[in-house]
Amino acid sequence: MAILRRHTNERMSQIVVHNGTVYLAGQVGDDMTAGIEQQTREVLGNIERLLDEAGTSTSRILSVTIYLKDIAADFAGMNAVWDRWLPEGAAPARATVEARLCDPEILVEMSVVAALP
Repeated sequence: MAILRRHTNERMSQIVVHNGTVYLAGQVGDDMTAGIEQQTREVLGNIERLLDEAGTSTSRILSVTIYLKDIAADFAGMNAVWDRWLPEGAAPARATVEARLCDPEILVEMSVVAALP
């Protein structure tokens, strides 16, 4: 089976498609000065755009790993945005962890695995 990679640089690909599965690199928001809800909206927007480009959608997400800079401070705010965004009946397997992220202003990062139709 062929492996398709998109938006690739020397270190990583934003999208990898193999054997009917789409893997997205960790996504962060664009405005690092924004609060958790805005950063979460931006991350989810990036995920939607990349899934669409790969030929799938949010209703086909299999699993998500969510990394929060401060889980105590930001879990509720991130979930408020997540809950409004996620299609009804399409809850994926999910893990949420606290992590030191690559930039101290990043509050949330998400990595997604989805199925192709």
